[in-house]
Order: sequence, then structure tokens, then C-alpha cells
Amino acid sequence: RIAAAEPADGRYLYVAVPGIRNYLEYGGQGVLVYDIDHGHKLVRRIPAAGGFNEKGEHSNVKGICASAATNRLYVSTIRTLQCFDLLTDRILWEKTYPGGCDRMSITPDGKLIYLPSFENDHWLVIDAADGSVLTKLTLNSRSHNTIISPDGREAYLEGLGSPQVAVADVTTHTVKRMIGPFSAPVRPFTVNGRLTRLYANVNDLLGFEVGDLQTGQVLQRVEVTGVAKGPVKRHGCPSHGIALTPDEKELWLADGHNQLVHIFDLTGATPRQVKSIAVRDQPGWITLSLDGKLAYVSTGEIVDVGTKEIVHALADENGGQVHSEKLLEIDFKDGRVARAGNQFALGMVK
Repeated sequence: RIAAAEPADGRYLYVAVPGIRNYLEYGGQGVLVYDIDHGHKLVRRIPAAGGFNEKGEHSNVKGICASAATNRLYVSTIRTLQCFDLLTDRILWEKTYPGGCDRMSITPDGKLIYLPSFENDHWLVIDAADGSVLTKLTLNSRSHNTIISPDGREAYLEGLGSPQVAVADVTTHTVKRMIGPFSAPVRPFTVNGRLTRLYANVNDLLGFEVGDLQTGQVLQRVEVTGVAKGPVKRHGCPSHGIALTPDEKELWLADGHNQLVHIFDLTGATPRQVKSIAVRDQPGWITLSLDGKLAYVSTGEIVDVGTKEIVHALADENGGQVHSEKLLEIDFKDGRVARAGNQFALGMVK
């Protein structure tokens, strides 16, 4: 194991594995930390627990989030939610919850986590300090992906069984409106910085749909051109992975069947498909560096956003490929966390 060290100033990529189902061949188990400023060199592996499933296999990692306010990292698996001290790499606590865990989100102040059950009927609101349950929201939507708005006021709750995204008030923990219905159940999604648009993958669509975050209306349906839709190995969804660049000029979209990432120009009234990048396996997630200059594809490739060229690919201690759908950037300065990225690649234009 690469030993832990005192946090050095710089930008680091935190990659939770097994981040493609429970496939240990793509990086093993734990959290891999890469130095972004020095060629994405692997600097250490943080051991993680996470438990085992009923077959004795390692549990899938389901989500990752972090707080600069509290210097903490959180990783969910199907069974547990784990809390790490980012200054020491130590696991502070790990807890199991009825119904399991899925892809969660944390408030900007680092105090609350909205934790979906594992494709079940509810979300739990968790005290991020100790993992205790504060309240429960039951939506019966097969709870899945979760985004808390950058202003900390709203939580966007997506379930595998619903064509709508619920908007919860983070103060009262009650649902106040719905976005959609979209054409099919919503899968990965992201939102812009002004909180006026929601960009969503939906079942059976090689492309994405756009919803109005305030009115709830679906505004646009955008289909990928130039390639055919076909079967996928995972997720059962042609496009599972969607990201906005921080400047919101581009949208990056996963295409599992064709092993491509499609890029759309968002500067006009209608999204325009401008580029497709081939990757080494089926992409299932895309996120961006905090400065928007690098795109991280779940297949391990790192793409220069400006040139649209693959510039690196993640590897483990033995040179093996690392793939993960659960990763984000964390920056350190003066021995503390200065900034923490978001696994959902949100727009940042205010």
C-alpha cells in the first residue's frame, strides 16, 4: 500500500473503487488519490471498508462527495456510508442504513447529506458530523441520484422508477415541486449555476432532455446523430453520464454502446453536436476538474477540454487500468481543504 502523508498543497483527484459495479480489476478497493498537477501520479491509496454483499463479494461504491468546510470525504456503498478525515485519511465512522445507500449529495456548509436508499422508496437526511438520521423522505421512486444545489437551498431527487425529478426544500426537508415528466425515467442529470435548467439522461435515449428547474416544464429533447443506438453492458440506458463544463458552454455525454463521449456546444439556442471521442470501454459517468480544463471519463481517460484530446489514463500501483464512476477533485492549501469538486459536474455560471 502507498502510505498516507500529510496533505500537500495542490490539486488532487479522489477516485473511489470498485467504482464500476464491484469489479476489483479496475483499481481494487479503497480510494485512490492522484496528483493532478504532476501528471496524475498516484500518490496513495486510502484503505476503505465498505463491507461485503450477501455473496461475500466487495460492495459496489455508489457515490462520493466532500466538504471543504469540514475537511471530510464521504463514500457510499450499497450497504454503508463512510466518512473520512481528509487531513489524515482516517475513517471517522461507517454506518449502515435500512434500505441501503446510493449516490448522495452534501450541503455546501458540510452539515447535511441527502442519502438515497439503494433503489428503494426513500431518502434519508443525515447529520454529516456523525451519520445520524435526522428525517426521512418517502417518494416511492426507486431513489438513486441526488444533487444539492450550490446555494444549499434545494435538493434534486431522481429515482429510477420516475420520469420526474423531485425538488426538496433543504430547510424543511419537504418536496415543493416536480420537474417533468420527461419522456422516460430520469437517470444521471446535472444543473446549471443559475438553477434554471436541468439536463437529464433518460431511459431509451441516446442523447439528453432539458427541463426548466423553475416551471418544471421539459423544454428540449436532443438526440445524438451519426451513430446508432445499441445494447449496453451496464445501466440499461444508452446515455448514462452527463456533464456541464463550469462555463456552461459545453455538455459532455456518454454513449455506452459505441464507447464514445459526445460533446455539444450550448452557446446557441439549440445544442449542437460538435465532437465525439472514442474511449477504451463503455463510459458510464463524466465529471470535470474544478477549473473546467479536464474531463474525467469513468473509463479512466482524462481529456483536455480545450483540445478534445485524451492526455492521460488513470492507472493503479501495478500499472493496471483504473475505471470509476465515483470521483472528484479536492484542492488543498495551507494544510486544509481549499475547494471540493462535485461528482455531478454542475454548471457554475451565476
